[in-house]
Amino acid sequence: MPHTTHIATNQYPWATFHWREGGRFEDDLPARMRDLAEAGLDGFEPMVKSTGQLDELAPLLGECGLEMRSIYVGTELHDAQQAPKSIDSVLAVAEKAKGLGTRIIVTNPNTLPRDPQGGLVDKDDAQLETQAKALDDLGRRLANAGLTLAYHNHDAEMRQSAREFHHMMLATDPAHVTLCLDAHWIYRGAGNSGVAVYDIVKLYGRRVSELHLRQSAGGVWTETFGAGDIDYARIAGALAELGLRPHLVLEQAVEKATPATLGATGAHRTGAGNARRILSALAG
Repeated sequence: MPHTTHIATNQYPWATFHWREGGRFEDDLPARMRDLAEAGLDGFEPMVKSTGQLDELAPLLGECGLEMRSIYVGTELHDAQQAPKSIDSVLAVAEKAKGLGTRIIVTNPNTLPRDPQGGLVDKDDAQLETQAKALDDLGRRLANAGLTLAYHNHDAEMRQSAREFHHMMLATDPAHVTLCLDAHWIYRGAGNSGVAVYDIVKLYGRRVSELHLRQSAGGVWTETFGAGDIDYARIAGALAELGLRPHLVLEQAVEKATPATLGATGAHRTGAGNARRILSALAG
């Protein structure tokens, strides 16, 4: 029986659990899809690089009763020469995914290569303007195809007064570019600030089409989604007041300092149950 609140999961958190155990998520996709279903999840958001991946996934999703309402794709949009190629690649994948039930295309435009010391390098103003124009163009073309583009960020886009994040929001048309709100990357990128997260919801809440769910305790990612540093019930209430019911996707990954007490399936089973309870304002 379908759950009242549809909860999907992104591929990345499962990969982190398998990396921790010395394996790879991709090594046995049929088993991984069965694990997702066993965890009580309703859908899967794969990280897609080619249409061939979708051909492999399609029958497995059907066999396990999983939907694929969204996919996550990489893009390189800050370079005027590379952006058109990147857009064409996404459009090809999106066309294939649409036939499999996908409605949201999530993208996090690539960061610049790190400096020789391994530090992050910020995009300059010209690159930000090029990226925003390309992002809007991609969103417009996806909208014309009946799909929604959702902009996603990590902590790098929150550097330097969050200039990259804000420009992607302010220099694009809301009709073309929505927001995949990844609350924890905003939290971490703002120096572990819940205030920053809630302010972003106030500023751009009406553009949220998808919500990525990750929690931490004392700044460290927890194994399961639940209570912690970020008040997700508050976020859910604010979005519900705007009349929104965003797509909900678990991204509860593990990192080096995360306690190791559960496997991927058990952690996601607990996290999915907690998400349905904490985000009850978004049920339906």
